[in-house]
Amino acid sequence: MPDSPRTDTITFWRRSSVRRIFQGFLAVQVVIVLGVIGYVSLGWTVFDALFMVVITISGVGYGEVRQMSTPAERIHSMLVIGMGMVAVAYTIAGFVQFLTEGEIERLLGRQRMRRQIELLTEHTIVAGFGRVGGLVCEELAEAELPFVLIEQTLDRVPDIERHGYLHVIGDATEETVLREAGIERAKTLVSAMPNDAINVYITLTARQMNPTATIIARAELPSTQKKLRQAGANHIVLPAAIGAHRIVSLLTNPTAVEFAELVTTRSSLAIEMDDIPVKHGGPLSGHTLRDADVGRRTGVMVIAVKRADGRVEFPPTGDEPFGDGDSIVVLGRRANLDQFRRQFSI
Repeated sequence: MPDSPRTDTITFWRRSSVRRIFQGFLAVQVVIVLGVIGYVSLGWTVFDALFMVVITISGVGYGEVRQMSTPAERIHSMLVIGMGMVAVAYTIAGFVQFLTEGEIERLLGRQRMRRQIELLTEHTIVAGFGRVGGLVCEELAEAELPFVLIEQTLDRVPDIERHGYLHVIGDATEETVLREAGIERAKTLVSAMPNDAINVYITLTARQMNPTATIIARAELPSTQKKLRQAGANHIVLPAAIGAHRIVSLLTNPTAVEFAELVTTRSSLAIEMDDIPVKHGGPLSGHTLRDADVGRRTGVMVIAVKRADGRVEFPPTGDEPFGDGDSIVVLGRRANLDQFRRQFSI
């Protein structure tokens, strides 16, 4: 982009270390000029004065160019030494700051990010910033849902930092890394690694550390599904199988695919679908769907009712009262869904 060089230049010159180097360099030049003027006023030649000032400030100490025969020359030499040492030390300190402030900023940034992660609760952990993991992070960021990314490949760190994602660098199969990402407080873990064996190990480790978390695992081979289930995964996603199924659905039933995309993607309509459980003693418990009059009161559409015994009412009749363990599948705008949760899911 054409504006990038300008922005980078301004940022560079605004750095305190760069200003300090520039100021120190100017101070050295001022000391040299004043030192030369002083020696010349005492009867020295310009070249002898410049040479004397340079070797005095640099501390080389080849010896005096001329014999210091008067108190004025000695006082002037002491002033040049004092001012020169201060100016050179200030400039050197600027260089040291310039070389170290990047590391310091990164260290402070990591500490600040670690504190932010420690404050998270009910968040999502995404293991792997590859093709699938990167898309998951984009969707979570767009939905403004809190998440922490775990990535082991250092080459991907600049891209992660550019997006501003909270992240932990390390192996997601290690308990210490999962603990740093807040697995004990997490609501969901998404294991999106391209290796099935690694996903099984991550799932097994995470399930032991957080028995209540929802674990969504990626699988490349259908035969891995059983292993992931045994390891503790709640949901298993096969990207290849999903892609093939979508292609066939576009060929056989394109209308259904378009409707599903309308619901699942974040279009301008902001239509969403959610499965909301009926809480014991809540507003819906013991009442029928017809009595609740959900559509008129909240603006959402009831798609189906899932009963505790496994039955699914599609479309729902609205005559059977809700009981413990039932859930209701609703469709509507996000604002309407939030209104439904406030009125019927408390």
